[in-house]
Amino acid sequence: MSLKLYYAPGACSFVPHVLLELSGAPFEPVLVKLHKGEQRTPEYLAINPRGQVPVLADGGENINQIVAIVCYLDAKFPQHGFLPRDGLARAKGMELLCWMNNTVHPTFTHVFRPSTFAGEEAAQADVKAFNARRYAGLLGELDAIVAGAAAKGQAWLTGDKPGAVDAYALTLCRWSGFAGLDPTTFTALWAHVQKLAAHPAAARVIEREKLQLNLYKAS
Repeated sequence: MSLKLYYAPGACSFVPHVLLELSGAPFEPVLVKLHKGEQRTPEYLAINPRGQVPVLADGGENINQIVAIVCYLDAKFPQHGFLPRDGLARAKGMELLCWMNNTVHPTFTHVFRPSTFAGEEAAQADVKAFNARRYAGLLGELDAIVAGAAAKGQAWLTGDKPGAVDAYALTLCRWSGFAGLDPTTFTALWAHVQKLAAHPAAARVIEREKLQLNLYKAS
């Protein structure tokens, strides 16, 4: 078994975790307990000096960063359509994937780890509150994208098979609870999340990672 995925439950590593399950190829899932600091151990830093998940190991080579891993898996398993094959459709799929990764995801990071971006507690509270509002707007945009795809008759966000952006959409929607947002208010997005969660491949990952999809708690 040459494929190995280093993942943390509920992290963005959920995306390649789902893709590997969709591929049907044998792989070894390796749990990294972020809350215990395992990403900062010498052993893990030898795998990824940035101390992040995910890392995909294949044949002695380690690949990190979501977009890079998705592109690698898409090239390795082209028959599964993790990204569209057609030129324009592929570009639009990459556009959506990159927006999720470079805009929506970092906004959540400001909510989840405000201490990374401000030193004083009051400033951290401002960073968290401001970006929670911004995250709500971005999820609203994603909700509209999902609704638009459904209106066009697309079964999934980039075609007739579940792929990378569907798994990322679930992850981003699930994180809404940490931002004090009720994911069920994003009607189209929440329905899409439920559909993916019911897919056998995603269900296996959700069970392995012991994920609760709705983390919202009313204040």
